[in-house]
Amino acid sequence: MTNNKQIGITQISQSCAKIVKINVLRCHFVLAKMSMFVYNILTMIKLDQIWNNILIEASSKVPSALAYDLYINSLQPVGLYRDRLILLAETRAQKNIVENHYKDILKKCTNAVFPSIIDVEIIIEQDLEHVANVQKEVDIPVNANYVNAVEEKVNFVTQYTFENFVVGKSNEFAEAVARAVAENPGTKYNPVFLWGGVGLGKTHLMHAIGNRLQRNYPEKKIMYVTCDQFVNEFIESLHNSNDPDAMKKFRAKYRKIDVLMMDDVQFLANKEGTQEEMFHTFNELYLSDKQIILSSDRPPKEIKIEERLKTRFGTGIIADIQPPDLETRIAILQKKCNAKGYKVNFNVLQFIAEKITTNIREMEGMLNRIISYSTLVGGDPNDMSIVNDAIKDYADASTDIITIDRIVNATCEYFGVTKEALVGKKKNKEIVVPRQICIYLICDILGQSLPLASIGEYFGGRDHTTVMHARDKISEECKNNASIANQVKDIRDKIYNR
Repeated sequence: MTNNKQIGITQISQSCAKIVKINVLRCHFVLAKMSMFVYNILTMIKLDQIWNNILIEASSKVPSALAYDLYINSLQPVGLYRDRLILLAETRAQKNIVENHYKDILKKCTNAVFPSIIDVEIIIEQDLEHVANVQKEVDIPVNANYVNAVEEKVNFVTQYTFENFVVGKSNEFAEAVARAVAENPGTKYNPVFLWGGVGLGKTHLMHAIGNRLQRNYPEKKIMYVTCDQFVNEFIESLHNSNDPDAMKKFRAKYRKIDVLMMDDVQFLANKEGTQEEMFHTFNELYLSDKQIILSSDRPPKEIKIEERLKTRFGTGIIADIQPPDLETRIAILQKKCNAKGYKVNFNVLQFIAEKITTNIREMEGMLNRIISYSTLVGGDPNDMSIVNDAIKDYADASTDIITIDRIVNATCEYFGVTKEALVGKKKNKEIVVPRQICIYLICDILGQSLPLASIGEYFGGRDHTTVMHARDKISEECKNNASIANQVKDIRDKIYNR
């Protein structure tokens, strides 16, 4: 009897031990699951992605497509301050409308995707100087489900399609190449290199390719990224001491895909480590017959990157996009009106197209400004007095033609130097920075209408590489040096008579 009791006690003890062991294992499993969940929640994302993802969420929540286009999509993210997202409105009227009618929607959309941001603040340009230090490139916790959704599929802008792209002499070759690669990726045209000035349609074509690929090849893994994002992710992978496999994951992300689309590759300039990584990424994709599509504001030979990378960028097909002619600009505005339901007559569209000649994005911005203003004041967008009132403060409202002399004279007046000194051979500190700023503004404002060699000739016979150096130097300074950025803005205002 005693033996049976001991046996029974032993069996019970063993059973209890098994139960405890099983429960411990279950606890470890639960903890592991919780750890994975916490990891997902703490996945990091950058500020530009924050705003793009909020826009995607808001586009389906704002009741009117016109209201979304006029008041929400035109807001610009300034940065994050504690738990607030700071957004910049173009005008006080837009600020008031958003605050009175759409702020709650924006807050809900923001909080749904990024729970750590609980408020949204709308400001105008005059408020910028009073804004406390904000984080412009930050890492914040995001909603795990949303991050997973973003990773599974690239969110291309649905309005950017081939059907909505107006073709003219200035872009017909680039559009044909883009269509061909969207139909048969990784075959005839690889890599594709699209280049052209700001606001001429490169991003539209990139998204059109992406939308078509997702429709025709839903099984393909497509990666669309800006060069800045690639650089930042590479740097983070290098310095991520918490994850020894960070670099391996980064490489897998960019090399185990079917299509790589990278915008603004000119920002690879002077980044030797990232160039090395891009070189090997490019090689692995190219040798595996994976499609590579790149865009830039200049051709490969003018980007300050290693020769071996320049060679690879130019291996396939290079297609440039030039400023559109008057007829094409009017057609672009007409298509925009048809898509948005704007009732604007031909004369007003021609007026806009004659005002802005080298930047489609600014041209569409002026159209939106006119529509928005006429809606606010209850006027007719076809009334030229309403049109003139709407654009009187617009950057390109001046009817004067902007020339290289006008830019040079404005720079000289601002810095108090003579034209002879500015364009001459002297290299003293007092004249070098004004000269570089002047060259940057000429390149930025006149765009592709003035070759680099011509600019160099104007400045005392300097070669095009000197012009490129000045342009790129000030471009970088504008991002990192507030003083230089303000000087550039002041001179630009002077050029446009603002």
